[in-house]
Amino acid sequence: MTGNTIQIEGKKLAILDTTLRDGEQTTGVSFSDREKLSMAKVLLEDVRIDRIEIASARVSEGEFKGAQRILEWAAEKGHLNKVEILGFVDDNISVHWIADAGGKVMNLLCKGSLKHVTGQLRKTPEQHLNDIKNVITHAENKGIAVNVYLEDWSNGMRDSKEYVHFMIKNLSREKVNRIMLPDTLGILDPDETYDFCREMIESYPEVDFDFHAHNDYDLAIANVFHAIKAGIRCVHTTVNGLGERAGNAPLSSVIATIKDHLKMETHVNESQLNKVSKLVESFSGIRIPTNKPLIGEFVFTQCSGIHADGDSKNNLYFNDLLPERFGRIRQYALGKTSGKANIKKNLEELGIELDPESLKKVTRRIIELGDKKETVSSDELPYIVADVLKNDIIEQNIRVVNYSVTHTMGLRPVANVCLEVKGKTFEEISDGDGQYDAFVKALRKIYKRLGKTFPKLVDYVVTIPPGGKTDALVETVITWRDHREFKTKGLDPDQNAAAIKATIRMLNIIEHDFKPGFFDKTSKK
Repeated sequence: MTGNTIQIEGKKLAILDTTLRDGEQTTGVSFSDREKLSMAKVLLEDVRIDRIEIASARVSEGEFKGAQRILEWAAEKGHLNKVEILGFVDDNISVHWIADAGGKVMNLLCKGSLKHVTGQLRKTPEQHLNDIKNVITHAENKGIAVNVYLEDWSNGMRDSKEYVHFMIKNLSREKVNRIMLPDTLGILDPDETYDFCREMIESYPEVDFDFHAHNDYDLAIANVFHAIKAGIRCVHTTVNGLGERAGNAPLSSVIATIKDHLKMETHVNESQLNKVSKLVESFSGIRIPTNKPLIGEFVFTQCSGIHADGDSKNNLYFNDLLPERFGRIRQYALGKTSGKANIKKNLEELGIELDPESLKKVTRRIIELGDKKETVSSDELPYIVADVLKNDIIEQNIRVVNYSVTHTMGLRPVANVCLEVKGKTFEEISDGDGQYDAFVKALRKIYKRLGKTFPKLVDYVVTIPPGGKTDALVETVITWRDHREFKTKGLDPDQNAAAIKATIRMLNIIEHDFKPGFFDKTSKK
């Protein structure tokens, strides 16, 4: 196989992203029309995707409105031919649906295996082909360009190659721009992918083919890689690998693989990949695994102290996946595997310089916390330093004197908060959509009186140990953003109390705003 690989280095590849169509088929995911428009804008203008697939015709009124909004915007921005909609062989109902929405490109779903034609449609290949031709003709009359999906093509290549060749040979004579080859059930391995794609390209050199991978065997990226090696010049992705069952090929991983392993170019702006991943995570409600390549929270975080030491000396643990490429930064975790090098790097980021003996003490404390399974963030590091070295310079300038939160059935939750800020007390009351929301709104009222800014809450994660005990400790980790993004945590049997502890920790962190040399007077002796 390798000896027959065509020359690909330096060539440009196209990307079709189908997050808004196939990605929305993830169980539990449904995007609003506003969310779809926001994602379409980022994908086309910031990430610079070549083509996006945004909807399935006839699904719902909401699907129609979402497509219509995107297409109106795309028409204004000159992106109309980059926006595609899945249509069906359905007596031209899909053609009218797409035309009414303002669409100009239809991806027509046809059958790519004999089993699907005879078993699902109860038709002969000739009958199915004639139905397809009628739709293509009608679409042309409506000014709609047509691409064709050969659904279940991978099974067709395994079990009914004669049928696949019959379809492509005839479709290549029609006004079809691209023929898309989906591994609909995610059954292929890399060798099959290469062989099947190569057979298509060699048999029909005049046809433009796409490859559409699914990830049922966790082989989507490997299959995309081999499809490109075989000569495919457009591949399909979804942001964060969303999609039916095990999902599709993740956009970020595909882009990195194309650039670093295949030495090919795309139009994609890889520095925006993390941005669109976070946006889709927020809208979909599907969290990105922390170890997901390129976009997971911890994939650019070194945990081992020896790795941090190697990076300090000569970037010994770097590879081509530099975080800056993807709008990320490299970090060094604080925990039981941390060495002095990890901790020193975090201290340097904060402008804190410790003598060797003090650094040993701080390292020991962090390892102790790690053994207790407590997480330590870089923003909490100054407090640990102060505690270990018995410094009095970090005061708790802000504390809750007392608070009351109530929730009565049928009424909005209410919070009454008394806050002490540098010795002075302030009290406010507020309602909210939940008890914690009411508490935060009361805090915001106090901060408004003081003329202080209150950070934006970006993320809120609650974790309890497995086992189902109602008295278990709850860990609440909240992500905040002011001029930077940072996290604080709270631990308590009560979820609201844990969130409130994390919030007060946040207020004290932003109150201090550590500057370089802050610890010099007390730590360098």
